[in-house]
Amino acid sequence: MGVEKLIFSQVMDGIHPEQFRRCVQRYDGNYRTRNFACWDQFLAMSFAQITYRESLADIEVCLRSRQDQLYRMGFRSTVAHSTLADANSSRDWRIYHDLAQGLIARARRLYANESFGVELEQTVYALDSTTIDLCLSLFPWARFRSTKAAVKLHTLLDLRGPIPTMISISEGKQADVRVLDELVPEPGAFYVMDRGYLDFGRLHRFELASAFFVTRAKAGVQLNRLESRPVDKGTGVRSDQVVWLSLLKSIEHYPDRLRRIGYKDPESGRVLVFLTNNFDLPAITIAQLYKCRWGVELFFKWIKQNLRIKHFFGTTENAVKTQVWIAICVYVLVAILRKELGLDLSLSQILQVLSVNVFEQVPLAELVAKTGFQNKTLDVRNQLMLNGF
Repeated sequence: MGVEKLIFSQVMDGIHPEQFRRCVQRYDGNYRTRNFACWDQFLAMSFAQITYRESLADIEVCLRSRQDQLYRMGFRSTVAHSTLADANSSRDWRIYHDLAQGLIARARRLYANESFGVELEQTVYALDSTTIDLCLSLFPWARFRSTKAAVKLHTLLDLRGPIPTMISISEGKQADVRVLDELVPEPGAFYVMDRGYLDFGRLHRFELASAFFVTRAKAGVQLNRLESRPVDKGTGVRSDQVVWLSLLKSIEHYPDRLRRIGYKDPESGRVLVFLTNNFDLPAITIAQLYKCRWGVELFFKWIKQNLRIKHFFGTTENAVKTQVWIAICVYVLVAILRKELGLDLSLSQILQVLSVNVFEQVPLAELVAKTGFQNKTLDVRNQLMLNGF
């Protein structure tokens, strides 16, 4: 990267102009737009994410205070909070969804060989959701309860990275299990979920697609034991059984065998029961895979602390989804830069450096090197998040 480029421009250079143009054309994003094109909108919202702006007026004031640098940042129009509000409300959020998907594909290739705590060649995904509370009077379309509104972010996380591969935004009252209808199972991959996703009809789609799932059993699930396998109780595994659903209605939804594994967590002493359709991996590996599901919880915690997704700049559904997807674009862009430049900082540290140096004119790698920070592996449990967080 050239020394003459601003740090902000160096980050935005991670997006190929043709890639962005195709996303805009797909949804006629610049139709009848005389000024403030989609690229200007994306730059302004990305600036808000990187520099922790609190409102549209905040974005406008900060950018106008550096009018001399706007052209070099990539802006071709004046930034006004009213124009940005209209763009967020009216321009199709799917533009930035598609842009994020292209960036995610790049990031996954870069992080394909990263470790996530379990030695496994197959791709492992963690699926979960997080709720973001909203004001009912401002977001009536997202009614959650009688006195409050909320949206849910349903996220499928590739644990190598970790990189979000799918995010679905729904009303807060939508049941988590319904997001399984939107998934297209990848043959050979593992999907790790909590017991809120235990729906045998939906889980059977993974079996038919030659994909694997790992989830927890709910109390009251009736199963017939067909076979008991030997276990090493020194690993914490208490039982390893091949089972069959006993209720006729359940069998209609899932007519194949299942594997039930009992495991006692040595740290908490809790006894957990897992269900999976994989019969080849050791029982302890299945338990370890479920433990890695914690990665998606840490991802939610990270984005809420480091990105602007808890406070929204617009109140329409389109504005909310636009802000979330641009935030994901920024997250993945930073993850790509970290890998391509070989930066020895966590994503949080890189964002902190970027937030106060967006107008500097030094190479990003050189700027990061000046910080003197070093990532140090503390223990195996921290290794999962150290690579991406």
